[in-house]
Amino acid sequence: MDLTLSPNEASFRDDLRAWVEENHPGEEPEGDEAAFTFRREWQRKLHDARYAGLSWPEEFGGRGATLIEQAIFGEEMARAKAPSTANVLGLVMGGPVVIAHGTEEQKKRYLEPILSAEEIWCQGFSEPDAGSDLASLKTRAVKSNGEWVVTGQKVWTTYAHEAKWCMLVARTDADAPKHKGLTYFLLDMEQDAVQVRPLRQITGESEFNEIFMEEARIPDENVVGGVGNGWTVAITTLMHERAGLGAGSAIAVKIALGELIELAKERGVADDPVVRQKIAQLYMESETLRLNAWRGLTQIMKTGIPGPEGSLPKWQWAETNQRLTELAVDILGEEGPLKDSDWTYRFLRSRANSIEGGTTEILKNIIAERVLGLPRLR
Repeated sequence: MDLTLSPNEASFRDDLRAWVEENHPGEEPEGDEAAFTFRREWQRKLHDARYAGLSWPEEFGGRGATLIEQAIFGEEMARAKAPSTANVLGLVMGGPVVIAHGTEEQKKRYLEPILSAEEIWCQGFSEPDAGSDLASLKTRAVKSNGEWVVTGQKVWTTYAHEAKWCMLVARTDADAPKHKGLTYFLLDMEQDAVQVRPLRQITGESEFNEIFMEEARIPDENVVGGVGNGWTVAITTLMHERAGLGAGSAIAVKIALGELIELAKERGVADDPVVRQKIAQLYMESETLRLNAWRGLTQIMKTGIPGPEGSLPKWQWAETNQRLTELAVDILGEEGPLKDSDWTYRFLRSRANSIEGGTTEILKNIIAERVLGLPRLR
């Protein structure tokens, strides 16, 4: 694994850094709706510069960038504290899945509106009784007169209240083994049979939602990857999700660690041996996260597709970020619980890190079985 950038990669980084410095939109406004509109406008600016969907093939609107360039992009966005894109699920998961498994008609129909943030995507996987054990989901899709009729419930659906399309996995064969009877659909959220209810988080935000479907309609041409192949397509979605987290998350943790060190200095505890030991441990963990993220990219470059290795940086990032924000709140002391503290917000938001994008428990199983080759317990 060579971590030295080539001349072309260094040039790409420098050009990107200069572009972000010139075009950075500033801090997000307060309020969920205003912030989302802000991110949507930012994504359109990225798209105009051909930075949205960076690693997508050029024929589908991307730059055909290498995985190293994609990692550099994530690092530079984190370093500049640039806002997130509005259609992050469409860019990181939806588009790559349509490119990998979609028909030519689906590629022509869906990819450009994902890049431009004209159509927002969400992910309809988890259910109240099927989160980590996704294959036990109960949402049903029944074929009727050339279309599918869907009834069921999804939960923890990010940006469902803003989404036009939902990457929906539903059961289409009740008699097949649970991993075999699933199909991957693109559900139009703009129909009366689909109801979205916000889930207010401990931070006060409502980016997550519940979705209720009562005989929602999906045309047959909105099946992705073929009927009964939903599990395979879903795994592609999840692998792209986790593969996209590593490099940017590693830099974000490094930046946060620098801010934590400044906080310790401001509060006069930078020489406290316990605080110093905890900060040193966080530094080692952040460096391990960075190296594992790059190792995962090396493996993808060998196989051409994201693999289970992406689960490791996601797990490491979740635990490191949680410990980092916990230490910040400890340093703040009696000011830690204050609602308007940025560190308190980060601490509260980090509680979701070990759940979203795959729970830590499930990620450990994936790493044990599919990366280390250890035997299954059951």
